[in-house]
Amino acid sequence: MPTPTAPDAGVWCLEEAAERAEPGPAPGAGRPTFEAPMSGHTTRGRLLAALVTLLTLVGLTACANREQPAGQTATTPTPIGADRFPVEVAVAGGKPVTLERRPERVVSLSPTATEMLFAVGAGKQVVAVDSLSNHPAEAPRTDLSAYTPNVEAVVGHRPDLVVAAEDRNDLVAGLTRVEVPVLLLPAATALEGTYEQIEALGKATGHRTEATDLTRRMRSDIDKIVRDTPRPGRELSYYHELDPQLYSATSKTFIGQVYGLFGLRNIADSADPTGSGYPKLSAEHVVNANPDLIFLADDESRETLASRPGWQSINAVKQNAVVTLEADTSSRWGPRIIDLVRQVSDAVSKAAG
Repeated sequence: MPTPTAPDAGVWCLEEAAERAEPGPAPGAGRPTFEAPMSGHTTRGRLLAALVTLLTLVGLTACANREQPAGQTATTPTPIGADRFPVEVAVAGGKPVTLERRPERVVSLSPTATEMLFAVGAGKQVVAVDSLSNHPAEAPRTDLSAYTPNVEAVVGHRPDLVVAAEDRNDLVAGLTRVEVPVLLLPAATALEGTYEQIEALGKATGHRTEATDLTRRMRSDIDKIVRDTPRPGRELSYYHELDPQLYSATSKTFIGQVYGLFGLRNIADSADPTGSGYPKLSAEHVVNANPDLIFLADDESRETLASRPGWQSINAVKQNAVVTLEADTSSRWGPRIIDLVRQVSDAVSKAAG
């Protein structure tokens, strides 16, 4: 009989004991027997039954001794695929955070992180989120500030994990003093950063499988949207407006890379000599660049743009190719980035005719 592998060892031992204890044919086998309280056949049958029981116990004991080294006790195995703790969690450029056990009282000071936590299935572990975390609706929104966090206010929620985008107001040092781990997830600069942060939160909260499934679906959905978007016969240019002061975002930023998926040319790239990624453009620069598409991440509209001196001559304004973006999805790098990708796809499809 071959040596068993560990997962089947218990089953194999039962079979082995039964084989060892199996008696040969009893005298008179094959002939009718009758009940006789004190007959020789009954006595032999009882002896054989006792022998089977004894050998089975011996076999099981031997198996148990063989499976458990001396000095060790049997433990319940962790189910395959289950999340194990402690874990060390980190994202590119960040400081690793060690979590001894699965956190059950998470505080999020980042609207993007809040969306990620709920998307990976950790919503029930979240006890408080900052004042700007407005999605999803069931998130436990509080007056906690993401920009000027108050350590005492955060500690008041008795967190066993705090997630934030930045270390403001000595947040990390203050929480470290009271032994509360802090996971920093700064603004992503590319889609890969979004996927990395989602999976980091999945690992930190005991939802690795859900996080991996989510990023897989996001990759697939985004690839399909881009692939199915008809491309125009020429390169299209665009202007992304962050606010009425004409601040914009270049191709090197997260939002710029989303536009880059569709082969669009960014008119802000040539107006960023310092490489900040967020230059302030002049009205003259925008008018002269004459973008084919305009994306508004502020409260402006096509009508307000047309009222600006000279802007009514811009192709995007004349062709009604001005897209008003949803403020949250265009400023966060979470799971709803797919909504932004769809908006850009729709605009490109329309321009392609």
